[in-house]
Order: sequence, then structure tokens, then C-alpha cells
Amino acid sequence: MFDLRAIRQELNQELKDILAYWQKYGPDPIEGYYGQVDYQNVPKTDAAKGIVLNSRIAWTFAAAARHTQHDDYLPYAERAYKYIDKHFRDKEHGGVYWSVDYKGEPLQTFKQQYGQAFAIYGLSEYYRASKHQPALDFAKEIYGLMVKHAYDPKRGGFYESMTRDWSGMADDYVISKKDNHESKTMNTHLHILEAFTNLYRAWPDKGLNQQIRGLITDFEKYIVDPKTYRMNLFMDDDWKIRKTAISYGHDIEASWLLVESAEALHDEALIKRIKALSVKMARAAATGLEADGGMNYEYDPKENHLNRERSWWVMAEAMVGFMNAYQLTKEKQFLDKSLKNWEFIKTYMLDRKNGEWYSGIDENHKVLGNTKISMWKCPYHNGRACIEMMNRLG
Repeated sequence: MFDLRAIRQELNQELKDILAYWQKYGPDPIEGYYGQVDYQNVPKTDAAKGIVLNSRIAWTFAAAARHTQHDDYLPYAERAYKYIDKHFRDKEHGGVYWSVDYKGEPLQTFKQQYGQAFAIYGLSEYYRASKHQPALDFAKEIYGLMVKHAYDPKRGGFYESMTRDWSGMADDYVISKKDNHESKTMNTHLHILEAFTNLYRAWPDKGLNQQIRGLITDFEKYIVDPKTYRMNLFMDDDWKIRKTAISYGHDIEASWLLVESAEALHDEALIKRIKALSVKMARAAATGLEADGGMNYEYDPKENHLNRERSWWVMAEAMVGFMNAYQLTKEKQFLDKSLKNWEFIKTYMLDRKNGEWYSGIDENHKVLGNTKISMWKCPYHNGRACIEMMNRLG
């Protein structure tokens, strides 16, 4: 039997430890945050800085400030917000750049919707914690540009990447391949949905309500396979599948984020339908679990290749996703899966010497990678998982 009260205390401590790590090793003494820090906590001072990392830092510290009522956390969210506003904001064409160099000069200036979405996510959470109106206005401005220029009014959904001036499709694609006509992706739509939902909490606009509703419909119609309840990863303009694989982490992450978005709209019929879908997605994702409690990264059916890496973000999302499935079904097997994920994280993912989580572990529990902080390695998946789990464990 698991002692849920003790586990909640462990997660509370883990959130404090994650935030303490980022408070100590994340800030660049010049301004903002380092773009890269290794496992020995040594920063690469000339590393480029990404909008995803900075937005996720802003979100995490703002969410932690709201959750804990701890006054020390908000200044770290403000530090990220100010850097985004000063260096990532495209003053000429609107929106945010994908990356800047270590001096804060624009590096990759195309408008990747994944990056725009995370800016909205971080800015809206910073507003929720601080009530700083310019942050909300900035988020609303990015939202307006996305809907005006990147939204497909005929077929639904958002195009993956736009030029700097929003005038057409960009040649730069971060998540997909333009030459393979992969213009709509599961990953980008998942995080647009997450961002729009958080913006809606701060700004319950009717048009935004319709956008969230439309995105949920896109998942039901095009992204979640109705036979397998796994998600298609890459689609073209018409939602025809260009390439797919099983992404266990995204499947379990989407299973709870879809419920969160439906609940934000307060539509009981929609909530009921999405909760049923969520449980089916969690059952499908569970096939990625191993006996040790770790979750595999991805399976490519075309190549018959199973990537057995247990990534930090996959483990964090699995813990929340299976807890969500337990709350919806009261099936003890889902509670066991969630808490076994936590046991795996405690045993293998936590760097007890240098702090934070390793980026990955292989199937033999050998540590992979060498970055604690990078364009993608951030405090949001694991920090959010701790907050979600504490809320759900009550």
C-alpha cells in the first residue's frame, strides 16, 4: 500500500528542490537565464537562448508562486518575463522569435507556432500570479496574430511555422519537415491547446472559447486515432497523415490536458465525452510502461524500432496522466502506475549529487545526456507534475 500523505510531502519537497536548483544555477548574471547548463552545473555562457525555455521558466515560477503563496518565486518569473519582452518580442512584426544569441540578439526569427504558444502559456500564467496587465496584453497580441495569420479557417488547426512577418509559410521547421509536407503536427496543436486554455482562465473571451473548442474537435477528428486511441504525429494541410509513430509520453500527456481544456469551457456534454476518450488514451499509453515503472519514449512501427529511453518529461507526464485516469475510473491499477512512475523517478531520474533530474535514463538505468538546462530541458514538466500531483492527492 502507498502512503499518499507521505508521497504528497515528497512531491512538495521535490518541487522546492527543483525551484531551488533553477534559482541557483539558471540565472545569467548579465540578465535572463543561461541557454545551457551541463550535469556538473557549469553554464555554457555563449549558448543561444530559446523562447520555449524562457516561457517555461516564466510559467513554472509563476505557477509555483500561485500554488505555494511563496513570495520568493515571483521575481524569477518576472526575470523571465522581462527577458522575453526585451529580447524575444518582435517589435516590428509582432510575436516572438524562436531564439536569440547569448547577447539577446535575434537568431532564428521565424514564427514557429510551438514557440508562440509557449510564450502565451508563460505570459498568461505570469499575469495570473502577478496581475501585471502588460503581460496579459502581450499574450492576447500573440494570440491575435496566430489566429489571423497561422489559423486554417477552412480545415481547422494551425500551420506549423510562418515567416518573420507572418506573410506565408516559413522555410524553417523545428518539429516537422516542410519538404515532407508536414504542415500540421500533434505536438504543436497540443501545446497551442494548453496555452489557449491557460489564456482563457485569465481572459474568458468568446472567440478564444471557440478556438479551444475547435482544437479539441481537431484532436477528436484528426489527431487521436479512433481505433488505437494513440495520436497521429504529422499531418499535411488536409490532415492527411504524413508520418506517424507511437509517442507514449505525448499520448499520456494529451490524455489529461484534453480533460483540463474541456473542463475550462464548463460544457458538461463535452467534458463527459473527453473524459471517456482520456481513459481510452491512458489505457493505450500504458503499453509503453516497463516492469520497473519506467515509460519508453517511442515506437516506430515502420522500422519496428522501440526507443526504450525513459525521458525526464515522459516520466513526469506519465505520473500525472495515470493519476488523472485513476481519478476518472477509480481503477487501482492506474493509481499503482502513477505512483510506480514516482518510485522510478526517485530511484533513477533524480541527480542526488548535483540537483534536478537527468534528461534521460536507458533501459539498463544508465544516465543519458549531459544537459540540465537547454532549449528543451526546463523546469515545467517536472515542476508542473509536482504541482498537479499535490493538487490531485489533496
